[in-house]
Amino acid sequence: TDIALIRIPAQNLTDIKLGNSDQLRVGDFVVAIGNPFGFSQTVTSGIVSAVGRSGIRGLGYQNFIQTDASINPGNSGGALVNLAGQLVGINTASFNPQGSMAGNIGLGLAIPSNLARDVVEQLITKGVVVRGTLGVETQNLSPQIAQGLGLAEARGALVTRVLAGSAAAAAGLRAGDVVTAINGQRVDNAQALHNFEGLQPVGRVVELDVRRDGKPLQLKATLKEQPRAVTGDTLDPRLSGATFVDLPESARQSGLNGVLVSEVARGSRAAQSGLAGGDIVLAASSGEFVDLASWRASFSPRPPQLVLSIVRGNTQGQLVMR
Repeated sequence: TDIALIRIPAQNLTDIKLGNSDQLRVGDFVVAIGNPFGFSQTVTSGIVSAVGRSGIRGLGYQNFIQTDASINPGNSGGALVNLAGQLVGINTASFNPQGSMAGNIGLGLAIPSNLARDVVEQLITKGVVVRGTLGVETQNLSPQIAQGLGLAEARGALVTRVLAGSAAAAAGLRAGDVVTAINGQRVDNAQALHNFEGLQPVGRVVELDVRRDGKPLQLKATLKEQPRAVTGDTLDPRLSGATFVDLPESARQSGLNGVLVSEVARGSRAAQSGLAGGDIVLAASSGEFVDLASWRASFSPRPPQLVLSIVRGNTQGQLVMR
């Protein structure tokens, strides 16, 4: 979400009023303020080209306002305001197939003010951003799978596993369900569902539009907290001394799935087997997993032999945990 909270001791400042970015509509006029290419206090104008824009490679969790107001390098962090002078977005990126330094081609992106407000409130009250999760594993639909499930089109996120004790389990979601929308927002694929989850706070109630056995169904789920780290001893004694966290979004954008070993205590059982901080665990004999939540679930029951497939730097190999 690319938002930082900074305290600046200063006097006689005039604050900008925050607008409600959820009220933005395509075609609304907006003004972008920033310092493009070092030209200070530049103002450009345009319209809202799209809202809820996502699917842009390399930008992590996404829910952008797209505008054709010129946004160039140096605009990032600048204000996107409506004609009432209210902050409706924070300029964050421009899209150009030839690279950002090639300049604006009418595809500018801004973080919605409501999302920025949520991030800031969490930073003030908790010191960190805590993300909500449904607790499901999903995959994209192929035309063959869609046809087999009685769907007219291959659109949505197919639930392949519901984690025990998760928000999805409490809501009654099942493996084989297809999530087609969440809170009225269309879900085209598994990544869209993951993206939506990652931008929601813990405790938010979401309404899921689901197709089950070809029939429409609506479910309500209360999102639970994504664990930020898991210690190896809670998973398997052979992992004692290791701490696991989710992969950074940049690694996921490069196509990796798995978990990151954040640290390994010196002399621990995990260290004696060769596991080291910075390793990325791609696969294991415990079962299939794609992130921290499913990594935890894969250890029920614990495997007789524990073999990890890891990436260390540019080298991939296997470790037998003893």
